[in-house]
Amino acid sequence: MRILIASDAWKPQVSGVVRTLGTVVERLAAGGHTVDVIGPDRFRTVPLPGYPQIRLAVRPGARIGAMIDAFTPDAVHIPVEGPIGWAARRHCLRRGFAFTTSYLSQFPDYVAMRTAIPRGWTWAVLRRFHGRAARTMVATPTLEALLRARGFTHLCRWSRGVDVALFHPDDEPILDLPRPIAVYVGRVAVEKNIEAFLSAQFGGTKLVVGDGPQRAALQRRFPEAVFVGEKHGAELAAHYAMGDVFVFPSRTDTFGLVMLEALACGVPVAAYPVPGPLDVITDPAVGCLHEDLSVAMAEALTRSRAACRRFAESRSWQASADQFLANLVPAGGA
Repeated sequence: MRILIASDAWKPQVSGVVRTLGTVVERLAAGGHTVDVIGPDRFRTVPLPGYPQIRLAVRPGARIGAMIDAFTPDAVHIPVEGPIGWAARRHCLRRGFAFTTSYLSQFPDYVAMRTAIPRGWTWAVLRRFHGRAARTMVATPTLEALLRARGFTHLCRWSRGVDVALFHPDDEPILDLPRPIAVYVGRVAVEKNIEAFLSAQFGGTKLVVGDGPQRAALQRRFPEAVFVGEKHGAELAAHYAMGDVFVFPSRTDTFGLVMLEALACGVPVAAYPVPGPLDVITDPAVGCLHEDLSVAMAEALTRSRAACRRFAESRSWQASADQFLANLVPAGGA
């Protein structure tokens, strides 16, 4: 099958969305499918206001139609509601192509945190974006229920996986830090609620792995925390594995792939009982969900690292790629 993915989130961006798409593309290609990703790297870009690490394509509609038609896709997927996503959507509707979308980020919350735009307005825009899709893929039952309550239709499930060969327990700490060690991995941005983690009571080291627009301000405010910037591949896995507890303070994520990666490294999870963690930490043996993050961290420290690893081993990327493939629809068109 020839699969076209038009995504505003793509390499070299660093995020769970990009890791998810990249891994699924690799698995599809390994299965004999031909996949083309139209991302911001193929256009002139400008930095996202307030978040220069994310770059947005400038006027992609002038070229994206020719790119899609030249590829002659059997299926089209549009995972992100950005300039590329809207341009690809317009072209598909104009040409009569059926397409699928996915709901990967809680944009109404992200926009509300940065602007005065009401959440209701953003929800209306998102309903319009996804409303013409043949199917909209969502990661969890909790998110599906939320979107149905907001008026979304044609929803189907697309879960996530973890690379248990890359992410695994490691007995050799990569840094010499006082224990216990609480680790956060991800973007350092307001929607991730990292301040709640850094403010929580914890009698050990707090380690932040990642970068983003809030990093400098948080480093000044919490000088006792250790910030190491972005890490990738085996080095990222080693930073996970040195943790005694993984802290996921976000209240707005649709899934939280980093939780699965931490569990694969044998590290129990502490998080709030909100969408994302509620769907990932389904066994109390691998973490603790509590409205007091300090309590969650203390409780998670008592969990078995072996149980965490066993839990992650049952979540494969191949199953995720197979589910994605089954959700696609024939593009058709004129």
